[in-house]
This record gives sequence, structure tokens and C-alpha cells, in this order.
Amino acid sequence: MKILAIEKEIEGKRQELFLSHLKSEASEVWRLYQDDVIREIYFDDENHRAILILECKDVKEAKERLSELPLVKEQLIQFEVIALSPYPGYSRLFK
Repeated sequence: MKILAIEKEIEGKRQELFLSHLKSEASEVWRLYQDDVIREIYFDDENHRAILILECKDVKEAKERLSELPLVKEQLIQFEVIALSPYPGYSRLFK
């Protein structure tokens, strides 16, 4: 199942708290990418957040895998997790 995960920083956290975890965060993201969990990752410059496309069996698994990230473990970020389905609207063209 394709999953969209949108990162959100937890309010009230000082930016200095993030710095010591950024290398381990990148390392864990790379591991999840190599494990075919993270399929795509982008950065939204305007809103300063990561946007991930995951491949997991369901939303529960996606949340579990995202919880492995150091910034999530340290309660500095969280993710909105959305299950994606193929767009069904094209079928209307062929009825």
C-alpha cells in the first residue's frame, strides 16, 4: 500500500535540540530507503517539512516504521500518515 507521510515539527521545541540528531536521522532514512519502505522523499521549502512516500502493508506499519526515526523518538517531529489509493475517476471515461 502506498502511504503519504507529512512531517510536522512539534511546537515549542528549540531548533538546537534537532542538531545533534540530524546525522542519525539521515542514516535511518537511508536505511528505510534501502529496505524499500521509503520510496520517495522530498522537502517542502515553504513549510519546512519532509514529505515521504512509503510502501507498507497498512497505515499501522507505516506509523511503526516512522517511529524508528530519531527525531520521532525524541518527540521533535510527528507525521500525518495518509493511505493512498489509485484514482478511480478514469473509469467514468469508459462507461
